[in-house]
Amino acid sequence: MRRRQLIAGSAALLAAPALVRAQAATTLKFIPYADLALLDPATSAFVTRNHVMMVYDTLFSLDEAGKPQPQMIEGFKVEEDGKLWTLTLRDGLMFHDGTPVLGRDVVASVKRWGVRDAFGQAVLAATDEMTAPNDKTVYFKLKHRFDLLADALAHPTNTMAVIMPERLARTPASTQLPEIIGSGPFRYLNAERVAGSRNVYARFAGYKPRTQGTPSFCAGPRVAYFDRVEWLTTPDPATQVAALKSGEVDWVEQPQMDLVPSLRATKGIKLEVAETRGLVAFLRFNELFAPFDNSAIRRVVLKAVDQTEFMTAVVGSNSTFASCGVFGAHSDMANDAGMDVMAGKHDPAALKKELEAAGYKGEKVVYLSVTDVPRINAIAEVGADMLRKIGMNVDQVAADWGTVVQRSISKQPLDKGGWSMFASFTGGIDAGSPGNNNLLRGNGLDAYNGWPTAPKLEALRDQWLASEDPKEQLAISRKLQEQAWQDVPFLPLGSYDQPTAYKANLTNMLKGLILFTEVRRS
Repeated sequence: MRRRQLIAGSAALLAAPALVRAQAATTLKFIPYADLALLDPATSAFVTRNHVMMVYDTLFSLDEAGKPQPQMIEGFKVEEDGKLWTLTLRDGLMFHDGTPVLGRDVVASVKRWGVRDAFGQAVLAATDEMTAPNDKTVYFKLKHRFDLLADALAHPTNTMAVIMPERLARTPASTQLPEIIGSGPFRYLNAERVAGSRNVYARFAGYKPRTQGTPSFCAGPRVAYFDRVEWLTTPDPATQVAALKSGEVDWVEQPQMDLVPSLRATKGIKLEVAETRGLVAFLRFNELFAPFDNSAIRRVVLKAVDQTEFMTAVVGSNSTFASCGVFGAHSDMANDAGMDVMAGKHDPAALKKELEAAGYKGEKVVYLSVTDVPRINAIAEVGADMLRKIGMNVDQVAADWGTVVQRSISKQPLDKGGWSMFASFTGGIDAGSPGNNNLLRGNGLDAYNGWPTAPKLEALRDQWLASEDPKEQLAISRKLQEQAWQDVPFLPLGSYDQPTAYKANLTNMLKGLILFTEVRRS
């Protein structure tokens, strides 16, 4: 019998230095990279992820070393040769509606999350039964050992295993939640929402941070030092920067790369990379309809990708970038298997002939292009030009990011509001492994937007999840990348580090993601 027990975190002997809130810093004014169009945690968008990290909490959280630590739980134990996990909730956990967090809330929340998330799907597949025998205890009875359970429940980005009241968690993952009620350090003030313009959060007085450990990435005590946080959507990049320079706002999430040099030269403003694993650009196919239901056509388009051209359009001379395969450049699973597929001369005339030979008959490509997020707009424009050069019939539909996010979830045919391709970015964390990389799922209608069916990718992913040997996992990841060049569920376009800009009097910003806990005004 294998038994492991961890109580109150692995670094649990150091008391947090500031669990009592410091002097009120009143309001923090923040400009997100795009409008918060969708509030549901089941939404795969960075802007939604940042919102979710404020409002909700998770059972485990990752620390700076990438290790899962208890967050909402007091501790856990693993028994029966790894097939029984017992999680014990901390005392005093409360939802924003004043109700206590109970075991049955956890069960319902994890089940809802597991429908959409790549790691969550693996959790549900490995679980024989998930129950809450009492208010503070949750059992995961597994079909087989699944040592990555804590990692899955801890991963801090799209999409996260956040806990919400059972009554809300019963909402199908395909349906937007009717209320935004979490148990995190900030409450969402829906009454103050102005769609397309403003979202407001208030410090939740009933939130109890962990009493042990130190803040480390998403782990440890999560302390809110601002009473109020206002997100002020301002699409124009120059207006964003001007507002920061004039002191109208405190923080600009993603200044346009062309404007970074002027910010670096401005006294009283700091720039640093918060998302230290980089942002990974991609183009995503819709494989439900022609022409991209044909893998031979997708393979030809893959050959047309010039990652240098895409990344230069984003960063210019103001940053560096890295080429990457199907995993983030900073991932332990990153490898060079088959990368020469994109290293050709990119001869448009030759590729046009290959496209015709692959079966392309001039079908319309409804291409979703983003107007209000500079980095996405940059890769979208290069992508549209690439498709036209190889002879594709591109119908470029320009819209704001919120509209694109909403349209991208549609499975309707092209003539009924559907789509063929869109451009976006995922985080280096999201693209870190076969376990959490939604773009690599090949499970059909249960996959991420685009809905590829790729049984060989799925089989390799299952092998990776079952392995406990890092060397074997890397070898499997190489095979998986080689198979991805055959199935082509998406086109990787490269990775870069996006700086964030803020007033110099803001301190204690945590690294890894855009996080609003710990940050304070000096």
